[in-house]
Amino acid sequence: MIEKESVTIPAQHTEPTASRFVRACLRQPVDRTPIWLLRQAGRYMPEYMAVRKHHSLLDICRTPDVAAEVTITAAERLGVDAAIIFADLLLPFTPMGLDFEFVAGEGPQVNTPVRSLEHVQALRTDRAEDLSYVARAIEKVAAHFSGPRPDGDSLGIIGFCGAPFTLASYMIEGGSSRNYIETKKLMYSESAAWPLLMEKLVTVLVAFAKQQVEAGADVIQIFDSWVGALSVTDYRQYCLAPTTELIRRVRALGVPVIYFGVDTASLLPAMRETGADVLGLDWRIPLSEGWKTIGPGCGVQGNLDPITLFAPHDVLKARVQEILQEAAGRPGHIFNLGHGIVPGTPVENVIQTIEWVKEFGKR
Repeated sequence: MIEKESVTIPAQHTEPTASRFVRACLRQPVDRTPIWLLRQAGRYMPEYMAVRKHHSLLDICRTPDVAAEVTITAAERLGVDAAIIFADLLLPFTPMGLDFEFVAGEGPQVNTPVRSLEHVQALRTDRAEDLSYVARAIEKVAAHFSGPRPDGDSLGIIGFCGAPFTLASYMIEGGSSRNYIETKKLMYSESAAWPLLMEKLVTVLVAFAKQQVEAGADVIQIFDSWVGALSVTDYRQYCLAPTTELIRRVRALGVPVIYFGVDTASLLPAMRETGADVLGLDWRIPLSEGWKTIGPGCGVQGNLDPITLFAPHDVLKARVQEILQEAAGRPGHIFNLGHGIVPGTPVENVIQTIEWVKEFGKR
């Protein structure tokens, strides 16, 4: 296991007035466990669905006023410790020259999947400024939440981007996939195409993250949603180096990085080598076991099963307490779900979960 290289974090992130969320990312002491939730602004919230009646998903992402409104409304309604900007992983595709759309009932669809070296060579890396609408939305959110809240703590602002493998898989498959056949075929058989694709994605993602940090993001979360489809050998051979480079360069911007994947219990030791400040755990592994696997010197985020939010309160409360007990008050734990909130989740159960974490997570 390698040690993370030292990266200087700006004073605003390390002084005592930094939010408990940022302090937890840096494994510093906090008064209680901070909490935010994956997809906390989404299709389970009536306020979000009201906005969707007038805007498509991409319209929301690309309209700073609306993206900021959705982000702010969810954070305030829930009372979480961090607001993650409302955006989508695939937004960088457009300035790279790759058109995509969201198809009802099917999710994202790339109109012309990347399947050859020539297509990879045609992808652009010089138009990241076209994504500045995300930064403008972050500026609005940061301005809204400037200063302390009633509890004396400030709210953390999270920017994010996709990880190289997950974005490559969408590019190559043309959308979601069960087996990632085309992705792995390109990965295995095209010796020039895969590393070039990784290089181009890292270039664009670093520029995108830089815009978000300069706009006021305190932390960047990197989503590797589908990396659990890889064996440990394939992850190490084809993905570890570019992901490590991405995380190194984002941390060099002066903010902590959270690295999250789904179904990644077998990959955790390798993911730890990327140098991320915090690793997100899904719900399939007990938090204490995941943290032990990762080892010291790294924070942990997670890891309630999002479907537990449908459970009766006695069951839900017990699961919340179990996770907090497994974290045992160690610096570096951020309470979250093991994946995103799903449509139909009772909002009152989400709010109650947050209240329990605040109650039982006191240090």
